[in-house]
Amino acid sequence: MSKLEPGTESWLEQVQEDIIDPDRPIIDPHHHLWKKRFGRDYLLEELWRDTGSGHNVVKTLFMECSAFYLREGPEYLRPLGETTYISELAKASAEDESKATVAGIIAHADLTLDAAKLGELLDKHTDICAGRFRGIRHAGARDKRPEDLLIPGQAPAYLYGKEIFRAGLRSLAGRNLTYDTWHYHHQNLDFIDLAQAIPECTMILDHFGTPLGVGTYRNCRDEIFQEWKTEMRRLAKCPNVYVKLGGLAMPDNGFGWHKADRPPSSDEFVAAQKRYYLHMIECFGPERCMFESNFPVDRLSISYPVLWNAFKKLTADFSADEKQALFYGTAERVYALTD
Repeated sequence: MSKLEPGTESWLEQVQEDIIDPDRPIIDPHHHLWKKRFGRDYLLEELWRDTGSGHNVVKTLFMECSAFYLREGPEYLRPLGETTYISELAKASAEDESKATVAGIIAHADLTLDAAKLGELLDKHTDICAGRFRGIRHAGARDKRPEDLLIPGQAPAYLYGKEIFRAGLRSLAGRNLTYDTWHYHHQNLDFIDLAQAIPECTMILDHFGTPLGVGTYRNCRDEIFQEWKTEMRRLAKCPNVYVKLGGLAMPDNGFGWHKADRPPSSDEFVAAQKRYYLHMIECFGPERCMFESNFPVDRLSISYPVLWNAFKKLTADFSADEKQALFYGTAERVYALTD
């Protein structure tokens, strides 16, 4: 019998679970849409297959992923191709009330552009998104050994410290737009400095600051965890920062599920990662935390229904208000996803 390919439907379907708390409304505030990455498409139908797999996912937020860019014209305007494509999918998603609606869009902009070009790009994002534009992600992820990573970040060195980049963040704040970022654990201190320097900008840290677990970090999990814990406590003192709880099933986190014969169960997921989630919630409070799927990237390791079951098991002893914030309320408030 041939081995199933991780991330495929047949591989993911090896682990089946009853849905926990199936009526709980959920906003998934972080997913991508693209064509032919990791060997397969992930567009609206694929998203709906996941969001409709048992949990009550009513709204989602699209996160930029350098897909569908324009192939000609000024380089700084090419992200408008992604915005245009996703905006059309978002409109289509709103036509079927029985399925999750792509209620918001986080687009890309190079925040080191001069003020005139950045303003032009933000204006165009606003016009194209037809009321769904919520903010920008210009990720800071960069590692000295990108060859060790399956999904290496492409940010320039010391991005967070560049004054022109910080000027771009102030422009976002002036427009009441959010700033999302993704980086690696060894960049947490630089991000803390950034958040302290621009308190007027609402910032959302994606994926826990990605504690790496491959390459030179392969045998350093506990050491990195202790440093990460201290850094998250410091970051939580910045009231302008919110955090997304998810993305730890990416291959570069080093848990190895994408190489296994079968994906993890929700119990196995909780056993492996509970300490990260509970520490983050303790530091930031549920009102500044939101669960995310990071699909289809984390789909390489775990299925959508099992992932959200794990989140519900993590919070089984939480109050009703705390659960509401983590699964719905924080995302709705931070990204203004009200009806």
